[in-house]
Amino acid sequence: MDIIQGQGSSELFKAQSHLYKYVLCYLSSMSLKCAVQLGIADIINSHGRPTTLPELVSALQIHTTKTDFVHRLMRLLTHFGFFTTTKVGHYREEDQEYAYDLTPSSRLLLKDKLPNLSPFVLAVLDPVCVTPFHFLGSWIHREDEVLTPFESAFGVSFRDYAKDNSEYSSMFNEAMASDSGMINLVIKDCKPVFEGLSSLVDVGGGTGKTAGIITEAFPHLTCTVLDLPHVVANLADTGNLKFIAGDMFQHIPPADAWILHDWSDEECLKILKKCKEAIPSNGKGKLIIIDIVLNDNKEDDDHDFTEAKLYFDFMMMVMFTGRERSEKDLKKLLLGAGFSHYKITPMFGLRSLIEVFP
Repeated sequence: MDIIQGQGSSELFKAQSHLYKYVLCYLSSMSLKCAVQLGIADIINSHGRPTTLPELVSALQIHTTKTDFVHRLMRLLTHFGFFTTTKVGHYREEDQEYAYDLTPSSRLLLKDKLPNLSPFVLAVLDPVCVTPFHFLGSWIHREDEVLTPFESAFGVSFRDYAKDNSEYSSMFNEAMASDSGMINLVIKDCKPVFEGLSSLVDVGGGTGKTAGIITEAFPHLTCTVLDLPHVVANLADTGNLKFIAGDMFQHIPPADAWILHDWSDEECLKILKKCKEAIPSNGKGKLIIIDIVLNDNKEDDDHDFTEAKLYFDFMMMVMFTGRERSEKDLKKLLLGAGFSHYKITPMFGLRSLIEVFP
C-alpha cells in the first residue's frame, strides 16, 4: 500500500486525530444527554458548593461500583466545558481531591431556573431526531420526491410525525419553549422595536412561549399565536395572549407585527406574502423575524457561533425543508415578497432581530 504522497508521518497522525475527533464527536452530545437525564447539574447546584465524586455518586443513588463510570463521564464533560473542577479537602496536596462545579453552560440545564435548556437537549438528541442522519447519504442519492432524510427514515414529514405522536410532539414543543425562553434575557432592550404597535401575531408560535415573554414585557400589546390545531388545541387564552388554530399558508390574522420561523424558500415566500397582505395600511405595521443569520464573512463571527449556526442549518436540511440564511438570502426573499426594506440587529446570541417594512 502506498503511503499518501507528500505527507509526513507527523502530519498524517495529526490528520488522523482530527478525523477521529469528528468521528467520535457524537459522544459529546451523548454524554451531555446522560448528564441531563441524571440531573447532575441540579445535584451540584442543590449541594450549594463544589461536589466531590463520592458525594455525586451518593446523590445519584447508584451503586458504588459505578463510581469509576461517573468519574469518566464527568472527566469528559469537564473537558468539554460543561463542568469545572476545584481542589477541596485537606491542607496537604496529596490528600486533596477534586470537586465538580457548574459553568455558565451547565447553569442553562438547571430545572428550577430560567432559562432552562434541558428540554431542548433531550428533544434534539432523542432517536426521533438522531435517526434521520443515518439516512443522509442514501437520501442524497435518491431521485424521487422524498423531501428530507427524516421522511426517508420515518415515511412521513416531521410535522406529520409530530401530529400523530403526541408524546414526542409534547417533548418537541417543550424544547422549543425552552429555547424561546432565552429571549427573556434581552427582551427589555427591544422596547423601540414595539413602539407604536398595539397588536402582534406570532406565526407558527407553538405553545406561545415567545409571545408570552413579549406580552409580559410589553403589556400594551395584544398577542395572538397562530399554529396548527393539534399544537394549540389545549391552550387557553390569558389576558392579552390569545391562541388561534389555522394554516399560515391560507390566512394570517391582521395585526401590526409578526414573528416567523424557517421553511423552504418557496414556502417562506408564500408565508411572507401572506404576512405583507395582513399588515395594515396605516404605516405602523411591520414584520418581525427572530432568526439565525449566516455571515458570508466568517471572520465577522465567533468560531463557536459559526459552528452552531452551521449545525442548525444542517439540522434544518435533515429534519425539515428549511435552511438558515445569509443576509443576501434574506434580502432576496424579503424583497421578492414585496417588502421595501429591512433592518438586522444581532442581539439574541445565535439569532438576530430582523425588522421588515412594507
